[in-house]
Amino acid sequence: MAEEDAIVVIGLGRFGSALALELMASGSEVLGIDGDEEIVQAHNGLLTHVVRADSTKEETLRQLSVPDFSSAVVAIGGDIQANILTASLLLKLGIPNIWAKAVSDPHGEILRQIGVKHVIYPEKDMGKRVAHLVRGVMQDYIEIDENFALVKTNPPQEIIGVPLGKSSVRTIHGITVTAFNRPGKGWSYTTLDTTLEADDVILIAGDVRKVESFSRLR
Repeated sequence: MAEEDAIVVIGLGRFGSALALELMASGSEVLGIDGDEEIVQAHNGLLTHVVRADSTKEETLRQLSVPDFSSAVVAIGGDIQANILTASLLLKLGIPNIWAKAVSDPHGEILRQIGVKHVIYPEKDMGKRVAHLVRGVMQDYIEIDENFALVKTNPPQEIIGVPLGKSSVRTIHGITVTAFNRPGKGWSYTTLDTTLEADDVILIAGDVRKVESFSRLR
């Protein structure tokens, strides 16, 4: 394994496993580490390498050549102490890119305080995403930042058949229609001359509340 081009995923629970397998599918080499022998066996042959090991032991991580990797993900969720200790060791070993899963805001704050730059909240983020999908008529929702989101939805009647440049959608609704997907033609960027049809799917960007409100228009 070329460590400089590979990623270490520590903790192969639901989140860690899904992440590791997706990384493999996208062409990355993955070293998976978990303390449960059954989990390790279940991933044997699915990842580039998978080992049973205690990630809270510095010597163990060194024996696995973890310091040679440029990216690591701490996906441990059930044991917060092990999560924090592992992240701390990865920082000590000088790994440039460290991503760590947090199960709560206080947990995430501790990770940031010890120096982890990329803190992720899988359950929290998915909960927020599903909540927005349930409340609106969106087909998909991605929150880019606390107050900015991308939403996939259908165009409301008021902008169908009208060039976007003349619809005043940004002035009236405070959102931007960035792209559209026409059946049989695929995705295209919008221009001021783009005229949307009822069967189109659009991608809109803007303030969270504004994109949600716009997605409810019929």
